[in-house]
This record gives sequence, C-alpha cells and structure tokens, in this order.
Amino acid sequence: MTNEYLKKPMPSEEKQQDFYQKLRKKVQKWVDNKPGVVGSVSGYVMFAPDLFHLLTRLMLDNRIDAKSKAAVGAGIMYFIAPIDFLPEILVGPGGFLDDVVVAVFVINTVLNKFPTEVITEHWTGDENLLSLVKKVSNSGNKYVSKLPAGRLVKRFTK
Repeated sequence: MTNEYLKKPMPSEEKQQDFYQKLRKKVQKWVDNKPGVVGSVSGYVMFAPDLFHLLTRLMLDNRIDAKSKAAVGAGIMYFIAPIDFLPEILVGPGGFLDDVVVAVFVINTVLNKFPTEVITEHWTGDENLLSLVKKVSNSGNKYVSKLPAGRLVKRFTK
C-alpha cells in the first residue's frame, strides 16, 4: 500500500453498512446452499461479517489504545489477506472459519483490557457477543496460536 492509499478517508457510514450487509448475504447464501456439508461450522462462519464489522469499528474508537489497535489491525489484515490458513478464494465463505477464530482471539484480548461496554456497543450481531467469544474461544484458542496472525497478535498484547 502506498502512503496516498492510507491517507484516503474512511468510506461513509452508508458504504460501510452496504459492504457489511452484502457480506452477510453472501455468507448466508453459502450456508443455505451447504447445510449437509457445513453442519455446525456454519454457525461460526455466519459470525464472520459481524466480527469483521466489530474489528473495523474498534479501530475507529478513540478509547482503544494504540497497542490494542495494532492487535485489532492484525485481525483485520487476517480477514482481508488473500492467502491464509483457509483462503476464501479456494473454499468460499467457509474460509472465514479461521478468520472468525482469529477475530475472536483479538476481541477476547481487547475485552480483557477494556470495559465490556466499550466493545459491545459496536457489536451488531444477533448472538450475545460475550457468549460467542466464550464459545469460539473454548474451541479455537489452541488453533489460533498456530496461525501467523495469532502469533502476531500475541506479540502486540504482551
């Protein structure tokens, strides 16, 4: 990325919301078309748009310190990186599963540093954020520490 690209203003609230809704519809369509194949994983994949949205909102929150924003940024980068453990380009929205685990790891780290309300006020998902974080954390903490983004996040949060 060039410095000029980084200087561009954030998309408007409306464009951000449009992107979020389009991503949710795309993931929902994929889940609806793969009920037998995806099984219980589909529930986790459906949280990908909500978690991505939460991470982007946390980046804009002035109450979040620079060190925590670096961890949040690592989570966002993992979402948008073309190559990761389960690349979306190869497996479709099912590739968001590893992104969800990384995002929850980052959010859990931020939740341990700031009042819950600071984080939950940005949450737009249907399920209770704390329940989701606990559920995914219980099944994914071992997994995320092996991913490059998980190691990166740990470096920023020590």
